[in-house]
Amino acid sequence: MLKRERQKKLLNLIRAKRIGTQEALRAHLERAGVAATQSSVSRDLEELGVVKHHGSYALPQVNEDSARGLLSLEAAGDILLIAKCLPGRASAVAVDIDDAAMPEIVGTLAGEDTIFIAVREQKAQRAVMKKIWELFG
Repeated sequence: MLKRERQKKLLNLIRAKRIGTQEALRAHLERAGVAATQSSVSRDLEELGVVKHHGSYALPQVNEDSARGLLSLEAAGDILLIAKCLPGRASAVAVDIDDAAMPEIVGTLAGEDTIFIAVREQKAQRAVMKKIWELFG
């Protein structure tokens, strides 16, 4: 199963049930037909921004000021950045990035929770990452 599909199942489990340990999450995933290791569950929780609240996993609470939804940003190759967002927020985050009109960015392509950001040249990649984090800070 693809990571994206596993993460969607993980989010659905967290929304539906009170689950307090990574091992319990892994077991629920297995029962749902999704093979996962504890380390992959741990990485998924971190990437998705899942937090522990009153002893069980929960989606992060987002107030309207920071409701932009950007969770992570990383380089992929020489001129591509991958942004992970809260589910359903990628388009809004991409619009904010486009509206910032950073000359180093060629364009964005958004899915449900992921954005591909094309940068003009490799030497600008880290600077663009910094500018995007400042934009969503």
